[in-house]
Amino acid sequence: MQMNIVVLIISMLLFFVLFFGIGFLLNMLLRMSWIMAVIYPVIAIFIVDKVRFIKYFTDSRNAFQELGHRFSTLAVADVLILLSGFAGAIVAGITIKLLRKNGYQMF
Repeated sequence: MQMNIVVLIISMLLFFVLFFGIGFLLNMLLRMSWIMAVIYPVIAIFIVDKVRFIKYFTDSRNAFQELGHRFSTLAVADVLILLSGFAGAIVAGITIKLLRKNGYQMF
């Protein structure tokens, strides 16, 4: 399915803002600057994959093969959207680091 460039840009912006916000809040509450950057790949797997979570333990080989196949067949637009979410998580960590360095104590 073709994606309009406007829809792509809005989707990328929404993913960036969503994961920046979630990452900023998690970093602020848990006082771990890179927590969302570490958790994001798991979230991306849940977004992309259609295999049930229990299959990774009961039928690991087929589950990981299916995951690899799903990641390899992603469209460029999907990859850009997922990467913008990861960028939001990274920027949230950088922002928290800078704020703490400048003397702001969040909780």
